[in-house]
This record gives sequence, structure tokens and C-alpha cells, in this order.
Amino acid sequence: MLLRLPVRSTPLDRQLYPFYSSPYFPNDTTRPHVFDIKWIRENPDAFDAGLKKRGLESAAGKLIEIDEARRSHLTALQDAQSRRNAASKEIGKAMAAKDQAAADKLKAEVADLKERIQTGEEKARELEMQLNEVLSAIPNLPLDDVPLGADENDNVEVRRWGEPPKFDFEPKQHFEVGESLGLMDFETAAKISGARFVVLKGALSRLERAIASFMIDLHTGENGYTEYNPPLLVKDAAAYGTGNLPKFAEDLFRTTEGFWLIPTAEVSLTNMVRDEIIPADQLPMRCTAWTPCFRSEAGSAGRDTRGMIRQHQFSKVELVSITTPEASLDEHERMTASAEKVLQRLELPYRTMLLCTGDVGFASRKTYDIEVWLPGQNAYREISSCSVCGDFQARRMNARYRAGDKDVRFVHTLNGSGLAVGRTMVAILENFQQADGTVIVPKELRPYMGGMERIEPAA
Repeated sequence: MLLRLPVRSTPLDRQLYPFYSSPYFPNDTTRPHVFDIKWIRENPDAFDAGLKKRGLESAAGKLIEIDEARRSHLTALQDAQSRRNAASKEIGKAMAAKDQAAADKLKAEVADLKERIQTGEEKARELEMQLNEVLSAIPNLPLDDVPLGADENDNVEVRRWGEPPKFDFEPKQHFEVGESLGLMDFETAAKISGARFVVLKGALSRLERAIASFMIDLHTGENGYTEYNPPLLVKDAAAYGTGNLPKFAEDLFRTTEGFWLIPTAEVSLTNMVRDEIIPADQLPMRCTAWTPCFRSEAGSAGRDTRGMIRQHQFSKVELVSITTPEASLDEHERMTASAEKVLQRLELPYRTMLLCTGDVGFASRKTYDIEVWLPGQNAYREISSCSVCGDFQARRMNARYRAGDKDVRFVHTLNGSGLAVGRTMVAILENFQQADGTVIVPKELRPYMGGMERIEPAA
């Protein structure tokens, strides 16, 4: 699940240029451009149309202007290098002809050209960095079948599964259920760490572990994913590769040693192919991991302040696919079905939403949100986002595959929650709550709970 890009229409300079001074932007000018600048030059209207769908102003003209300056400078630099090479040869000829004056003049020219070339190479690096930084601040372009819209109110329901349960009592929200069981403690968590943390105890602590184990077993046993246990701390380049940096630095936690705590295992899993050329017969790669995740929730002040819906620390089972361009859209449907299967097995009602252009994430071309029914809120709430990113992340990571002997192309990347473990617990507590305050354990989870069928209040 990626962080959302706020929809806005502001002057281009204010949209893009603040990132020039970002300390988290990689300074390697040999890496590929985040967007294919050649394609932008040849298709400026199509590029701007994609930005317009996201509520952003045109950018092709400014990008082409920066690129023209870069290309013009590179041409002048190449001309200077060619002239230096030619002049160096002419020095030998002048010396052979015993024309010292001509040789001295040529030597002076070569020295001047050498200085100009050194200065020009530094300028070329600056122009290359400038272009890539501007490109790095631009979100991915949505696919044609993504509905136009400004925000979540314009998302389109694709399908719905299961019927919301009917209660003969007023259903409670999950934190009311958990606290009444004596197994969910927000006050102690606040004493230890502050707001947006929780301490789980006893059966609820085991339930979280059971949910994650069930999900991992399902994805590896039936859905064809390989389980990984990746690092939770990543470098700048890894967070940049998935699109979290530089734009969303404030949404992440950073250590004093310069590592970033992962907001999702997508960052670690996707970056396993960074700077790699993968043989085509090894694709698709399907990866899954159950990890803690950490988010500052910088833009969510006042939202979901009670309970486990939006916390600084939570656990999630992530799904990541690395595939070819031809297979990525089918893989997107497959990944979404894999996430939906978890809810079906747990008998939790849900609906699947196709996000509109104003709500789709920064790195995504197309996203399905799966929303589970929460009786205590009388609403559907997001429990998974499954996104296809095209080559957007692959370009940032320089991740490629070999399609033939000489044909090397960028891979396509996909990611999705399969599912958010804490939110799945929330859904179980609310959908399976009983009038006496107990909670029925879904049948699929009972083997992971030592045969427990019902969660009782703590003794």
C-alpha cells in the first residue's frame, strides 16, 4: 500500500522544484530517468493529459525546456572534446614540422579546452540531476481505464462479497470489544510510547499471530508466493526506489544513523531486484512477507485517533510481484484475487473498489482497494490496496530483465496488502462479536489458536 498523493493544482514550480534541495535524492547521474524523457518529447500532449487526470498542471513544456538545455550543453561538451582530440594530434604535426609557434598556440588551446571540459562535465552532472529530480517529483500516469475523479468519493465499486451480519444488539467498535475483554490496552501503550500504539494481551496477541500465519500459509501454499523475511531498516536508495522518497519523507520514521523504518515490506521486497538484470524465465517473481510496519501518519491528524485502524506501528502481510510488461495487468487481477481470498476464507464481507485518478497512489498506474465491512462503524474500511506500477519503480531502481540475447527491458512491479493484520483483527472483533461480549474465532483460524473457538474475557 502506497501513500496517497493529494490532489491539487498549483504552479508547476511549487509542485516540483522544492525537491532540488532534498538530501535523500540519489546523486548518481548514470541511473535511468524516472520517466522516459524521449517519450515525453515525442508525446507531450499525452503526458500532460495524464497529469491533468491527477489534477496537476501541465509539465511537458518545462521538462522539455530542461532537457533541451541539457542536450544542448552535452552537444557543446562533445564538440569541445572532439576539438581537444583534434588539436592534440595537430600539436604532433606542428612539432614534426618544427613550427614551434603553431605548437605553442595549439597547446594553449588544448589547456583551455581541458579546463572548459572539466567545468562542462560538472555542469552536465548538474543538469542531469536537475532533470531527474524534477521527474522524480511527478506521480505515475494512470491507465486509461482508471475512472476520472477528485477523491475517494469518486471511486467505483467493482464487486461485493458476503452479507454484513445482522445483530440483535448494538454492535460495538473493535476497541470497545477489545477493552471489554481486557485484552486491548491503549493506556499502557500511551504510557510507554504515546498515541497511536496498543498493547495486546493473551488471546488477542495470539489472534494477531494466528491471522498472519494463516495469511502466509495461504499465500505460499495456494497462491504461489515465496515467503521472505526482509530487513525492516532500509537505505535512502531503497525508499527512493519505491517512490517513498523524496516526496513522502515526513510520512516515514528515520533513525539517527540514516536508516528508514519500512512503512511496508513492499520497500524491502521490491528493492531485491534493484540494479539487477533478471532472466525472463525467472519471471514472474511473487514474494510475500509478514513484517512490522511503521508510519508517522503525518497527514492524518484527528483521523481514527481511537483504536487500531491507524497506528504508528502495525503488522502486515505484503504481496509483491515482479513481472514483464505484457503480464502485469493480468498479475494485478491475480494479486487482488489472492488478497480477496483471505477475506473469503475468514467469512468477512467486503467490497472491491477501483480507485479514481484523484485517489490513486503516487507510484501506481491503477489500484484496487479492498474494503472490509465493520459493523461497529457501519461502514466499509480499507484493508488492502493492490497496485500495478508499470515501470515507474523499476526505472528508479534500474531493475530490468533480459527478454532476448540483446533485448534488456525494465520490469513491471506490483504490490498489495495480503492483508493488513491489525485491520483484519479489527474486522474479526466487530463481525464475530457476541451479545455476551465474547468473540467467535473464525473456523480457518482455530488450528492456529490451539483449537480455541471463542475468545472470552481475561480472567
